[in-house]
Amino acid sequence: MLKEAANILTPEELASVRQRSDVMGLWGVVSCWAMVFFAMALFAQYPNPLTFLLGVVVIGGRQLGMAVLMHDAAHGIMCESKSLNDFLGRWFAGNPIGVSLDGYRPYHLKHHRHTQQAEDPDLPLSAPFPITKKSLRRKIIRDLTGQTFFKQRRAQIKNAMGDQSWSLSKRAGWFTSRLGGFVLTNAILLAILMASGHWYLYFVLWLLPMATFNMLITRIRNIAEHAVVPDNDDVFRNARTTKTNLITQVLLAPYNVNYHVEHHLFMWVPWYNLAKLHKILLAKGYGPRMEIRNNYFEVLGLATSKPSSVIA
Repeated sequence: MLKEAANILTPEELASVRQRSDVMGLWGVVSCWAMVFFAMALFAQYPNPLTFLLGVVVIGGRQLGMAVLMHDAAHGIMCESKSLNDFLGRWFAGNPIGVSLDGYRPYHLKHHRHTQQAEDPDLPLSAPFPITKKSLRRKIIRDLTGQTFFKQRRAQIKNAMGDQSWSLSKRAGWFTSRLGGFVLTNAILLAILMASGHWYLYFVLWLLPMATFNMLITRIRNIAEHAVVPDNDDVFRNARTTKTNLITQVLLAPYNVNYHVEHHLFMWVPWYNLAKLHKILLAKGYGPRMEIRNNYFEVLGLATSKPSSVIA
């Protein structure tokens, strides 16, 4: 919790929104994977273009959901039990999508210490904005055609291979620490799908959504959180909260990730209490001070407000 936010909530309110729950942590993981397997089963039972597209967007959205759950685990707030928090965050959220919980945690906490400042490791995600609409269209095309995924994974694999001057054992250890969890969890997922008689689902409804739709919505989420914010030095306005509806909650904002101002004000509040925190802040009159937008289209409009006559 930031010093600037220390006096916003009463001790009782703060205790209420900081309350952690093993049940809710488990629910987040179980519900996420249940939707993944439901979408796969629906396509396997009724293979057609509609169930395929539905599977791609639902599973891509749940892969973003896994990233959100892993993010909460990195803060140590997904569950009350630290061991359960790290176990779920590592093996059922981060590793399946290729993100190391242990590597992400120090990186992300540095982002919180230096939000939108020169030392912020996430600043390159927001600093280029605003851009032109043409520039965003090019990015969307790269996302949906797998180019962004290929570029990111190639760099990730290259890093995981280590330095050629290292010993074989050191390089193996380095690879295991970087990508071992991804390889193991994906091998297990592939084995489960093979045992069910639908091995192809791993490629068409796991890797494909990860390489396409997930890249797009991850970009949109990154834009919404910090791009084109009104004041990089104001804790109420250097992050953004975006209002959602049921569809955007499923596809773009799983597990209350849209409440980003609230998260930066009180970063020890778990995802399942962020909506409650949002209501408390509004009731206390902080709404006008907070950077809040009505929907993601409005945010993208701000992010693409650079005139086309200016080279992107």
